[in-house]
Amino acid sequence: MKIINEMKLSFPSESKNEAFARSVITAFVLCLDPTVSELSDLKTAVSEAVTNSIVHGYRHTEGMIYISAKIRGDGRVTVKIRDKGCGIADVKKAMEPLFTTAPEEERAGLGFAVMQSFCDRVKVKSEPEKGTSVTLEKFFNHVDC
Repeated sequence: MKIINEMKLSFPSESKNEAFARSVITAFVLCLDPTVSELSDLKTAVSEAVTNSIVHGYRHTEGMIYISAKIRGDGRVTVKIRDKGCGIADVKKAMEPLFTTAPEEERAGLGFAVMQSFCDRVKVKSEPEKGTSVTLEKFFNHVDC
């Protein structure tokens, strides 16, 4: 399907930038005239992915987070959040609800479950010491872009 619009950005892995990522994605998909629920779902999923990169990917170190997004003519939005952090040794295990690599920080281990519940598709690729990429797909009913 034809790409109607796309964007790329990067920012430091600081918690204050999680809100920035949510705002950028919101602005990017506004041309689709999303419902409040659709917009909230995508913002929450992006927020969880960015938070995972900050808290788990870089684990008290600094790095960059990369986001790219595309809107296709069929109303499908694809958002890819990528880091070059520590990576995930066992993606299947990490995607289990309540699994966390940061129990000392009182993390609930629900990030991937939240992403899966709010998106139509979630794909995770990771390699230890090379980083992780999370691709989120969400279909919007309104296509005005």
